[in-house]
Formats: sequence, C-alpha cells, structure tokens
Amino acid sequence: MIDRLRSLRTISTLLVLLAFVTGALATWLWMQSNANWKAHQNRAYVAGITLFNALQNGTAPSAGVSVVPLSSDDQDLAQSGNFARLSEAPRAARITNVPILADAANAVTGVPLTLVILSPDLVYRLADLPIREGQTAAETTGAVFRLLASFCSDPLVIAHMGDERWVAIDGASVWGCAVAPADQRLLIALLAILAMAILVTLALNMSASFSQFAEKLRNRRRIGGPASYEAEGPKELQDIVSAVNSYLEAERAQLESRAAVLSGVSHDLGTPATRLRLRTALIPDTNLREKLNADIDSMTGMIESVLTYTRAEMSIEEPRRLSLNALVTSIVDDYQDMGQAVTLREPEDQIVHGASSVFMSRQGQSIVSRDRDVIIHGRPIALQRAITNLIDNALKYGRRATVSLGTDADWATIVVEDQGSETAAADLEALVAPFTRGAATDAIEGYGLGLTIVATIAQLHGGTLGFEDGKSGIRALLKLQR
Repeated sequence: MIDRLRSLRTISTLLVLLAFVTGALATWLWMQSNANWKAHQNRAYVAGITLFNALQNGTAPSAGVSVVPLSSDDQDLAQSGNFARLSEAPRAARITNVPILADAANAVTGVPLTLVILSPDLVYRLADLPIREGQTAAETTGAVFRLLASFCSDPLVIAHMGDERWVAIDGASVWGCAVAPADQRLLIALLAILAMAILVTLALNMSASFSQFAEKLRNRRRIGGPASYEAEGPKELQDIVSAVNSYLEAERAQLESRAAVLSGVSHDLGTPATRLRLRTALIPDTNLREKLNADIDSMTGMIESVLTYTRAEMSIEEPRRLSLNALVTSIVDDYQDMGQAVTLREPEDQIVHGASSVFMSRQGQSIVSRDRDVIIHGRPIALQRAITNLIDNALKYGRRATVSLGTDADWATIVVEDQGSETAAADLEALVAPFTRGAATDAIEGYGLGLTIVATIAQLHGGTLGFEDGKSGIRALLKLQR
C-alpha cells in the first residue's frame, strides 16, 4: 500500500486533484468576497436613494442612517464654506464637494442637493460616479453613498437641500469601516500563489530526483561512483535504481571474471614460457633462437596488454584532484632522461574577450597567464599510461614527439604531435578499435591495444581521443573534462 502511494502515477494524480481543488476553492472564495462587497455597496446605494427622498419629502431615512441639523455655529461656518472648521470635522480634512442637480423632469418643484464629504484620508473621485442619460438625483445620491462604501475612511458627511439648513448625515452603519466585509481577495491570491508554489516545488523535486540520478550515473566512471546507488523519490525511480544496480553488479562481475581468467592465463602461461626460454637457450642456431624468444615475448606481451585494457575498463583506480601540468612535465622529463626525442611546448598566454556592454563601444579583454595550474579530478596512473602510449606511438611512427597542454573553463587538452609520420589523421580514427593496426605497422612492435586503452581512459574522464593533421605530422588530442 505504501509503495502504491509513493508511485509516480499516484503522486501525479494527487497533485492534479489538489491543484483542481485549490483552484476551485480559491475561485469560490474570490467570488464570495466579490459578492459580499457588491451586497455592501448595494445597501449603501439603496440608503442613498432613501436619504434623498427623505430630505426632499421629509420622510424617514433608511435604517442605520440618521440626519441631525448642525449647531448654530456650524451652520454659519457651513454657510460661509468653512467646512474644515466644523466642530466634528476631522483634523486636516480633505473636502469633496458633490453638487447634485434637481431632476430635469421635476425642475419646477425639485431642488438641488449639495453633499460635502470631509475625509481624514482621501478626496473622492467624482469621475468614478456612473452617469447615464435620465439618471435621477436620488440615483446620483445612491451612487455617492456606494462610492463612500467602497473605501474605508469614516468621513463626516453634511448635506444642504435647496434653502434648507445644513444637516449632518451619520451613516457609519452603512458605509463605515466596521460594517464593511473583510476583503479576502488579496489573502486568497497569496494562498493561491503559495499553493501553486508548493505544487510546482513538489513537481520539480520529483523531476530533479530523476535528473540528479541521471547526472550521477553519467559521471560515474569519470569521478568514481559507488558500487550501488540509493535514491529517494517515487517508486518508479527506485525501480530504475534497482535495475541499474543489478546491471552494474553484473557488469562488475563480468569484468572481474574476465580479469581473473586473463590473469590466470597469464600465470599459467608463465611456466611453459619459462620452459620454452630454457629450451631455446639450448638451440645452437642463433637466428632460430632469437626468433623463438621474440615469439615468446610477443605472446606474453599480448596477454599483459589485454590485462592492462581490462583494468582500464574496470577503472579500479580511485580518482582524485591532481595537477595536470606536473603530471605532463614529469612524464616528459622521464623520456628526456632516457635520451628520447620528446619535448614539452610551453603554453602561451591566452587573451580572454569579455562580453559586449551597452556602456562600452568595444569588448573588454584580459590575459590568462601561461603559468596557471591546471587542476582536474582524475586518475593519475591511468592518465600516465594514456600519455605514455601516445608518446610511444609518436616515437614509433615519427622521429620525435612534442607534448603541449591547453585548457579552458570546461576542458583540458593534452596534445602529442609526432614528426615525419606518413599516416593521415582520418586513418588513425579507425585504429582505436581493439587489436586494430595500420597497414604500415608490420615492422613495428605492438598489439593494437595502445590507442584503445587511451580512448578508454579518456572516456573514464568524460573526454575523447581525437586526431588531426599537423604541420609536421599527426596531432593526437586527449580531451579531459575539468
């Protein structure tokens, strides 16, 4: 049951249902909040219409609205237009004067209404009031009350109908902040965004678990992976990891079995090879004796080459941080100590161009010193074997070998160039396959595994082995991922 709940299909279904429920709930709450605000504004609109009729006809206003005449002092101030000095006026009041004309159909008996709104917070935009043809003064008054109910300001409202006295209108229970419904739309939007972020995070985490495992598996041979993997995530990913672990175990057992067989063969061949050497020593014919010894050396050397190739495939050496400059220099020094024609070409300073900028008419540039240390994560013994094989090939098929090291942010490239080789770079690409030798190598010792071993070691470091035609011969490029 737990495995079924952790299944990607089940999780995806639950996420879709949760997204649907969250969206539906947010939509319902949003519509409910809008409906509450619309009902609140409609109540204020009706109260405004009722108030206009009450002021015009002397009837009672709607419930929650009271009309109180101003005091004598306030009457004088209102008549003179000094509304900000009224006794009940808020401090630093913002005044909105709303003149409402009498109805055109009742121009003879109708009188205009003047509303003055004194707010401590804002000046109401009269441009927001709806205006249509045939709109009555009562409807305009209702629209003003609806505008008051749209903001939380608690203003002081006074009115003046025709030549009547100024009156204060107390409608806090209609448009006041205390009776306004809670505006939950912002909270609903935040909750919807939070829910979406949680769903997206869960989806991305599931996707990231697959991507992370794929990256680990992709770099397994380059950086040295574990014997088996453990993955947290959906059941499908765990099934994939289990299958990969089974495959790795079978592959490891197969390589170990192959190495054991070859090691056993090499050991078993050691005794008859020794007997053959002893017996060939008794042959009086020098020419025949040397030929037999050469065949024995070729046989044992071939077995050792196959063992070397198998060990490279197994990548039993643990990778570590190393200086590629120091490794290449030490290898070249060893060849030079033996009197071999191997030289190291010093790297050149590199000019790095910067990106273009809107603040400069040309690109900036900087110089990377040639004395920089090239650090990689690799296997030093395997890399030494690969570089040595390339140098040996260059010395076999050419007169000398020149080694250089190039690098950028992603790759380190070891270049070995021979001198005088007649083989084309395109022909060498086919010689990377095991036990493959060129047509012009009959007189040169070898077993056809040197380049194969180099290519395998390059793959262990996330790189490649390539060839190109140089000025004096063939250039072998060993690219390693940094």
